[in-house]
This record gives sequence, C-alpha cells and structure tokens, in this order.
Amino acid sequence: MHEMALCESLMAIIEGEAASGGFRQVHSVSLEVGLLAGVEKDALQFGFQVVTRGTVAEGAVLRILSATAQAHCPLCGWQKIVSQPIRLCPACASPLSLTGGRDLRIREMEVE
Repeated sequence: MHEMALCESLMAIIEGEAASGGFRQVHSVSLEVGLLAGVEKDALQFGFQVVTRGTVAEGAVLRILSATAQAHCPLCGWQKIVSQPIRLCPACASPLSLTGGRDLRIREMEVE
C-alpha cells in the first residue's frame, strides 16, 4: 500500500513546516490529489490517521481535493480534461501529451 508511504512523506513535510513556522498544532490539511495519481482516497485517509498519531497533526482533518488531467494532441490540437489515462488521440491516433493529474500537493493547512 503506497498510500502509507505517501502519508509518511506528507507528515515529514508537515513536521518540517511546523519546525520552521513555529506552529504547535495542525487542525486540517487540504491535499490536492490528481485523478491519475493512482491513489486510493480511503487508504490515504486511513494512513493519515495512523501516521499523525503523537505528532503536531494528531486529530487533524485531511481534506482530499481532486485535480484533473489535461490530454492534448500536439499534432492536431485536440484536447480534453480526462479522469483516466488515454494514450492515443481519438481524432488522429497520434500519441497524446498528458499534463497534470498525477501530482499530490498540499494546498492549505490550518494551524495554531
């Protein structure tokens, strides 16, 4: 389950921010998760609750925001927002370029 590793990395970022920002408690974290990131949201929620025990983020709410991906054909210009990876352009069968949708990004933290 790679979600647990993602949560551990997320917690490392939060702890680093707490040390540099001087806050003692995290109340919520808004995390943008790309639709193509291959992340199971329920597993991410569970992992977050596990890794935050005994930390500045214990009891914090994890808000998961979905981020779309954009498919674009460099040959014919076809483009569309996608929620699943597609490889070939439906208009001309050329390879598509995908942007976004694979990242995880902390958008906001409510801290004290």
